Amino acid sequence: MIARALVQEKLVACVNILDGAASVYRWQGAVEEAVESVFIAKTTKALSGEVLTRIQELHSYDVPAAVVYDMTGGLPGYLAWIVSETKAS
Repeated sequence: MIARALVQEKLVACVNILDGAASVYRWQGAVEEAVESVFIAKTTKALSGEVLTRIQELHSYDVPAAVVYDMTGGLPGYLAWIVSETKAS
């Protein structure tokens, strides 16, 4: 499982997995529909590139939907926990 690998490798502190997401998208010229899982991985900005590379290596899709969102803030204790649980610590 990708989420477990990312946590074990200390690339992320936590992954939330949301099963059953309905996706409608265009792929190779056709409109497709699928039920997929969405996951939200918590990491540091410094590790985001390494996380994306690892997702690409582990995922079965040719082009996994992996994006990075900048955090503009959060509870200080939670943000410190993310740092303490990743390689950045």
